[in-house]
Amino acid sequence: MITRYFKSNLFFVVIAFAITTQFWAQSKKVNPNSDIKIKSTVQVYTTGQNADFRLSKTEVTFEKAKHPIESEIYVFVNSNKKHQTFMGIGGAITDASAEVFAKLSVDKQKEIIDAYFSAEDGIGYTLLRTNINSCDFSSESYNYVSNSDKNLSSFSISHDLEFKVPMLKRAMKQIGKSAKLYASPWSPPAFMKTNNNMLLGGSLKPEYYNSWALYYTKFIKAYEKIGIPIWGISIQNEPMATQRWESCIYEAEQERDFLKNHLGPIMKKENLGNKKIIVWDHNRDLMSQRAEVIFADKEASKYAWGIGFHWYENWSGGDMMFDNVQKVNLDYPTKNIIFTEGCAEKFDASKYQNWANGVKYGKSMINDFNNGTVAWTDWNILLDQNGGPNHVGNFCFAPVHADLASNTIIYTPSYYVIGHFSKFIKQNARRLSSSVSRSQLLTTSFMNANGKCVTIVLNTSEKTVSYNLQIQKKNAQVVIPANAIQTLVY
Repeated sequence: MITRYFKSNLFFVVIAFAITTQFWAQSKKVNPNSDIKIKSTVQVYTTGQNADFRLSKTEVTFEKAKHPIESEIYVFVNSNKKHQTFMGIGGAITDASAEVFAKLSVDKQKEIIDAYFSAEDGIGYTLLRTNINSCDFSSESYNYVSNSDKNLSSFSISHDLEFKVPMLKRAMKQIGKSAKLYASPWSPPAFMKTNNNMLLGGSLKPEYYNSWALYYTKFIKAYEKIGIPIWGISIQNEPMATQRWESCIYEAEQERDFLKNHLGPIMKKENLGNKKIIVWDHNRDLMSQRAEVIFADKEASKYAWGIGFHWYENWSGGDMMFDNVQKVNLDYPTKNIIFTEGCAEKFDASKYQNWANGVKYGKSMINDFNNGTVAWTDWNILLDQNGGPNHVGNFCFAPVHADLASNTIIYTPSYYVIGHFSKFIKQNARRLSSSVSRSQLLTTSFMNANGKCVTIVLNTSEKTVSYNLQIQKKNAQVVIPANAIQTLVY
């Protein structure tokens, strides 16, 4: 009797549990964001063209929302619609950045590390990029093997130990466990190329495909042996650009076949199959064609974590082509999209505080995130008072410069604009759907894993704008100065 009673009641307990579980699952499906609890106050951080505002903090209060009217301006955040998972924001530690860093005094070096990589005292970078072999932002051309060493028996990263490695270690130690570093080549060694030159384009000779693929694995293992973990690599920086500096051309089919038949299998064979491989790593203009060729090939696609892009497509005139990022996101939703490089070009020391440079970052980051980008990487994190060093005279801006003659640090508007994103959006945040009711404002929103929401608003107009932030039937009235960016945390 006892056994029968137990079995009978156990049956009903199991059925009841199943029904309850199904109910809660359905409830969660209907309202997957019930864990979002909006606080009564909004912390507002503002940076504007007026230098008095640099991540300056104020507060506003939420009230009950009224129905929107057309005479007012709104930023709407829909917390019920979540999109891509955020991976990180950061910049590149190139040879140039590391050489400038090494020439600074100890206290200024600490200032730079804190300014970029401290979550509390700086803007909280977690993502890093560096160069494999030399790039334009190196003091000279170099690679890691002796000439004609196809077997790579002479491979050595000794060049990097003087400047780049020490700075990378400092940065990654400050970031901690969340740090991610990826590496990109600008050119294979000259003997592997059709033009026998690391500069001026040329292509990888077919007989060196395997050697060059093995080169990446040698680099990764050498760095990891000295305590610098590598998260991933990109196949080639700007594979369609013949530059006067280090460059190498891959047409789409060449990059596809190199990945499919050489790099992917060799990475796997060398027990590095867990490293992420980024394709393209060039401008938005041709990225959809490159994605189509590589991702449509199942064998090549299985090795590709995602696609990287830059913002220099307007070099010939026209505007940034943000829609191409969205197209790739819609066509290949299982692939990740990462911004891998951007900077303000044509360095001019009289324009350190040029607000337009900061606005370019704000517009790009908002549009790129809204179009599905999971991570965003600036170019050089630090350059000197000449916009270098650079061995081919391609001098550019960085968010932070060091005047080595006076041992002083110069923070540009770009540093603060990037900080409006990197300081507040945390790894594993989810992008929330958000929109504006008037075109002078741009916006994007995220929810961090701890439930805090972050909304960034950029005012591209010459006038102060009063707007309403609306989320979950709550409304906060906010004022943003002309030509300013705000981060709202709530």
